[in-house]
Amino acid sequence: MTSQGPAPRLRSASDYERFGDPLDLPRLGAGERFLVALDVDGTIMSEDGFVSAELRRAVALLRAEGHHVVLATGRPLVALLPVAAELGLVGTPLVAANGSATAVLREDGSFRLTDAVTFRPERALDVLLARMPATFFAVEEVGVGYWVGADFPEGTIMGRQKVVDLALLEGVETTRICAVDAGEHDPRLDAELALLGLDIVHFTIAGTRWLDVAPHGVTKASALEDLRVRLGVRADATVAVGDGGNDVEMLGWAAQGVAMGHATADVVAAADRVTGPITDDGAVPVLHDVLVAGRG
Repeated sequence: MTSQGPAPRLRSASDYERFGDPLDLPRLGAGERFLVALDVDGTIMSEDGFVSAELRRAVALLRAEGHHVVLATGRPLVALLPVAAELGLVGTPLVAANGSATAVLREDGSFRLTDAVTFRPERALDVLLARMPATFFAVEEVGVGYWVGADFPEGTIMGRQKVVDLALLEGVETTRICAVDAGEHDPRLDAELALLGLDIVHFTIAGTRWLDVAPHGVTKASALEDLRVRLGVRADATVAVGDGGNDVEMLGWAAQGVAMGHATADVVAAADRVTGPITDDGAVPVLHDVLVAGRG
């Protein structure tokens, strides 16, 4: 579905501050389109929730010309839907919870869940609560919020918080368990959770350390590859932009992975290109490159 109203014009390359060389993108055949995956926090949205008019304009142009723009984030689905609505991404696949949930936003603001990889959290919680008793944990309820052991610090998790005794939480399915202020990485957890078929992903949002526990092999990259195949996009016509540790696999998956200029060294190492930081709207010149390439 394309955005409503006249599409904004494509500005010239000289209108955008250039960070590094333009993307090396293929020439598309008739009917072929690019797939652009965008992280949200720190990539298209600043810490205070701002998305620039230039970013919105570029996304609208890409969609108007038939390209696929997919938000891929560590946010829960309930917190991703308002961002998608702000960008006019109705009818477009959205990847939430670091790849555990894929959904489509409807015109009325509701969503249709198209894919979710779930697990029963009881045994994983036993391990986590034993190893990290002072850490805040939350078990995601897709599209709603979280079951939490205690109210999370203000401004950390989004959606409804239902306080329960996590040690007694039974009979539910979840896409992930997450923790805020996770502290130092404990390698014993990786091995113990791997025996349960689960992986840990560590990442930082707005200076806060997080961890996610999800089924083995589930990442933004795995969800995006499923989408790529479903949408019929060539593997070499994929672009991804991100800034965090949970974007590393996504940047490696894309034919052109682009790290934001403020990203840490491990994220930059996984990327093919580096653009400007969020303070300079670094994602915009990347989208500009895709638009130009799509026009041949």
